[in-house]
Amino acid sequence: QVQLVESGGGLVQAGGSLRLSCAASGQVFSMNAMGWYRQAPGKQRELVAAITRVGTTDYADSVKGRATIALDNAKNTVFLQMNSLKPEDTAVYYCAADPARVTMQGALYWGQGTQVTVSS
Repeated sequence: QVQLVESGGGLVQAGGSLRLSCAASGQVFSMNAMGWYRQAPGKQRELVAAITRVGTTDYADSVKGRATIALDNAKNTVFLQMNSLKPEDTAVYYCAADPARVTMQGALYWGQGTQVTVSS
């Protein structure tokens, strides 16, 4: 089992920045990939960014150039830095981990989510 705890959400003005953190515990050694998803009310879940233990990253087109995902293997923590935030970035952001890959279809382990609200 893997436990994921997100932090860093909140209210930010458009154009601002936010850094989300996700601390993993448990059988973290078995996880190859971690990522961030988001879901806004009435919208489908979106894979925002993903990273593997060797540092391979992938981003949704909607955040490319504005988001950076990073993994601190020593602390078992994944970060998502979001800049130039837009109101459409408003959503609940979920951290996820998987023994193989995090994909649009999902991942094996999930955090409880953290709300990000971007005001215009």
